[in-house]
Amino acid sequence: MDQSCSVSPADAAKLFIPKTKKVSVLYRFSKRLWDIVLSLVALIALSPLVLLLSLVNAIVCKGNPFYADKRVGRNGKTISLFKFQSMYPDAEEHPEKYLTAAQLEEWKSERKVEDDPRVLPFGRFLRKTSMDEIPQFVNILVGTLSLVGPRAITDVELARYYSDEQKKILLSCRPGLTGYWQVKARNEASYESGKRTIMEMTYFEKRGFFYDFYLVLATLPAMIKHKGL
Repeated sequence: MDQSCSVSPADAAKLFIPKTKKVSVLYRFSKRLWDIVLSLVALIALSPLVLLLSLVNAIVCKGNPFYADKRVGRNGKTISLFKFQSMYPDAEEHPEKYLTAAQLEEWKSERKVEDDPRVLPFGRFLRKTSMDEIPQFVNILVGTLSLVGPRAITDVELARYYSDEQKKILLSCRPGLTGYWQVKARNEASYESGKRTIMEMTYFEKRGFFYDFYLVLATLPAMIKHKGL
């Protein structure tokens, strides 16, 4: 019997090692400078909207309008990813309270659920418009996130879907608010299919100042196509 038949697409994707593109000190410096300037501009320009959404969300959630999601950052450091609260307050700690067995398995595998019943009605609006991620400009400003890079993931996703060699590459840079996977596929490329792992790795073959700029410009059309990032 062919043993390759027993290898799942997710495991097969772990064998993909990108031909990493060497980046210069100038690229790293200019990218960080770009992150600081653009995040500051965004936070100032969006401050009235942030205030409005904070007030509405505080009323809807009956509590803190924000929450911090733990993710893996550069060099494997745990970071707090800021977002507007979009789910019931106990949804993260007790997903089994809201999800069926099948939905719970999907959540554990992909960290997302189709038509997630834990999401509040106003939260659905925030997610559909990607406004739930506006607070992440604070992450970018302080340096735990970059405007462009691989998606910030959980330690469970890192351990399950990436090989040791891939982990070294993935964690060599700051995660991004947007990136290659978000722009090119998003919901069309899952971990289980192996496509998401490969796409996250592919970014390291293409990255550079002009390619990052292209991904920023392509983000809005991708948001419209994929209904949010």
